[in-house]
Amino acid sequence: MSLRPLFGHQALRQRLSAAWHAGRLPASLLFVGRRGVGKQRLALWLGQLLICDRASAEQLDEPCGSCQHCRYADRGQHPDLHWFFPRPRLNDNASSDDVKADIGEAIAERMSADGLWPPSLGSDGIHILTSRTLVQQASVRPAMAARTVFVIGDAERMVVQEGSDGAANAFLKLLEEPSPSTFLILTSSEPGALLPTVRSRVVTIRVPSVGRADVEAFLDDAAVRRRLPTASQNDAVSRAGGAIGDLLTEGSTTASFAAARRILDAALLPAGPSGSVDRIKAAARQGVAGARGTFSDMLDALTVLLHTRARQLVASGHESDARRSATALMDVEQTKRLAQGNVNPQLLSASLVGTLHRTLRP
Repeated sequence: MSLRPLFGHQALRQRLSAAWHAGRLPASLLFVGRRGVGKQRLALWLGQLLICDRASAEQLDEPCGSCQHCRYADRGQHPDLHWFFPRPRLNDNASSDDVKADIGEAIAERMSADGLWPPSLGSDGIHILTSRTLVQQASVRPAMAARTVFVIGDAERMVVQEGSDGAANAFLKLLEEPSPSTFLILTSSEPGALLPTVRSRVVTIRVPSVGRADVEAFLDDAAVRRRLPTASQNDAVSRAGGAIGDLLTEGSTTASFAAARRILDAALLPAGPSGSVDRIKAAARQGVAGARGTFSDMLDALTVLLHTRARQLVASGHESDARRSATALMDVEQTKRLAQGNVNPQLLSASLVGTLHRTLRP
């Protein structure tokens, strides 16, 4: 349950390390590059380098990997290495503690997946309460390390215009004048979508695509082989095109459709004790509380399956069954809205599979 090693970007890593040891590393950085090249993982690597005791004392080019700071950072648990990325919006009564709990659960989810995560959903964002929480945490002295590092993935998804302008201005001020012990590393695949007021306050660094040898090394990682068991190495190298994250998207999509198929198949089972047990089992497989990103992916896949089912039923002359599938789509959309709150995916799955059963098998 830790991050995968950082593959590739050796030249850039050496430049960043040299700038750090020479005292020339800017306090506010923006990593830009195509999606899937490893910008967030590179930012976490740099954050680990900045808090590693041995790297600072011995002028190491890489985090040592063995000190207490490195061990905590590898597990996503270091109190001074903060990692934010797009998440579903919390309810209006949420607090900063709720934001911390939510992002902590999301990081734990990524760690439990061997540090291999798919892209954030299009509906997710870095909302204004998250910005407030980040600024609040930046005002606190480091808990363990000599400095505090904030990694903000997919920064173009930062919602700075909703609610109070004060929160947005506080974040901009933090970017422009961080304390001497604070570093901020933003990443973006769409830097043009960032506000000019953000871009003007950071030093932009382009992150290139990953070379073929590094893609092959990534594919040879044991956790990656488990995630992509059927992909031949040559085909996977070609598909990656220097963006190894694209391969994880393929795996995530397959898993999402498999989970959606289990929900739909369970909903279509006949009434009776046996069918009820299987529906409960299908809901229970959805995941733990807090795994809303995976749950939302499953709901998107379920929408696709129901659309396909409705078209097939119309084509075969079963118009009444097709209408029921169309009604089931509204049930899924309602569940998507509920999933934006602080809810347990298993409970929502149980409710959804029961509702779909009643809709599809009246």
